[in-house]
Amino acid sequence: MQTEQTGLQRHLKVRHIRLMALGSTIGVGLFLGSASAIQIAGPSILLGYLLAGIVAFIVLRTLGEMAVHEPVAGSFAAYANTYVGPLAGYMVGWGYWTYWIVVGIAEVTAVGIYMGIWFPETPQWIWALSSIVMMGLINLIAVKVFGEFEFWFSLIKVVAIVAMIALGGSVIFFGFTNDWNPIGLGNLWQHGGFFPNGISGMLLSLQMVLFAYVGIEMIGLSAGEAENPRKTIPMAIDSLAWRILIFYMGAIFVILAIFPWNEVGQQGSPFVVMFERIGLREAAGIINFVVITAALSSCNAGIFSGGRLLYALSVNGYAPSPFAKLSKYGVPHRAVMATVAVCMTGVVLNYFVPDKAFQYIMAAVTFVGLMVWIAILITQIQFRRSLTKVQAAELAYRTPWWPYSSWFALAFIALVVVLMGFHEDARIALVLGPCLLAVYLAMFYIVGLHRKTKQSREFK
Repeated sequence: MQTEQTGLQRHLKVRHIRLMALGSTIGVGLFLGSASAIQIAGPSILLGYLLAGIVAFIVLRTLGEMAVHEPVAGSFAAYANTYVGPLAGYMVGWGYWTYWIVVGIAEVTAVGIYMGIWFPETPQWIWALSSIVMMGLINLIAVKVFGEFEFWFSLIKVVAIVAMIALGGSVIFFGFTNDWNPIGLGNLWQHGGFFPNGISGMLLSLQMVLFAYVGIEMIGLSAGEAENPRKTIPMAIDSLAWRILIFYMGAIFVILAIFPWNEVGQQGSPFVVMFERIGLREAAGIINFVVITAALSSCNAGIFSGGRLLYALSVNGYAPSPFAKLSKYGVPHRAVMATVAVCMTGVVLNYFVPDKAFQYIMAAVTFVGLMVWIAILITQIQFRRSLTKVQAAELAYRTPWWPYSSWFALAFIALVVVLMGFHEDARIALVLGPCLLAVYLAMFYIVGLHRKTKQSREFK
């Protein structure tokens, strides 16, 4: 079966969509990057994950409301074009495409680094190249094949986190591997309190925590290829929200209960140390495998998202027309290949570009990710305003507590953007992010798209 008006095939099932969005969120950042956030906030990072999780849920529901009403391949870029304006659709589409390109580059770089632990004699760029080629081929075959691979990639990460939570819980409450003397929860408040660095520490960690959830919005991109989207999208969103909260908060809770917060990150990944502490000697190898799988999963999701966005941009004249071509299996193969080709710059970066420059690129994309969330919320507000009271009442899937929830999420994200200016490592994002948006804005006017765009034309 094909998507109306586009030719994309609806072969993604509920289990595919659930694990796709979950997998795109649970990546290298959780396994390796959580330590820096813990160092800033201490145990209060749990409150940060809860608040950010609530905002992520609101963003998902607002996107789901529009996706169920109008399931198209362009997703939030299409909705921004229709309900805010052509410039908004253009900026969101290209901005989010850039986001996934750079995430893909970061993830294949991670694959190269961690494969180097097992094969130190093999150049890092070879693993990066192999990863991109393999994920590209998976995306070119058929959307159903992509969905299966992403399902199993994500399942490995989920199983690893569930195992860690279960084993850690047995240590905390039953004393497993500790002569059956329960450790208890004292570490959550015995080392400077729950807010060891004050409320300000928790607030400053919010930009790291919120960015950890960025990626779940890709569930909207699957609407154009989902089986019965008016049923599958709500089911996937409603189950995804609480699963992400459990996986993130559960994993961080276990780590903070077993270790004093000020010791986390001093001996490498907190997940590796966690498994070693509970007596699993092969922890380093297991976590290394899981991290590689996590990176491949995010790269896989990034190529999928980038290909669909480039296809949608092309259909609407915002990108070269050849990218609108579909294969006989309903895959936008030229858009996927172009996305893979740009991701190949990650192979070059692994050799030529210093780490600091690469961190600056990621900082800019952090800003873009948050801007996409803001765009989704503003678009949904405009979408609601375009409806009559009768039409709003007939929506099959509605955002809870509208309009207060949407405005709360907008205010929260705006606060996080402001707080980024107070964090040295994140401050560069406030410079590079707007510069990136300025480049896209200039492109929009230089190529004359503002003149070519017609109000009657909808972003598919």
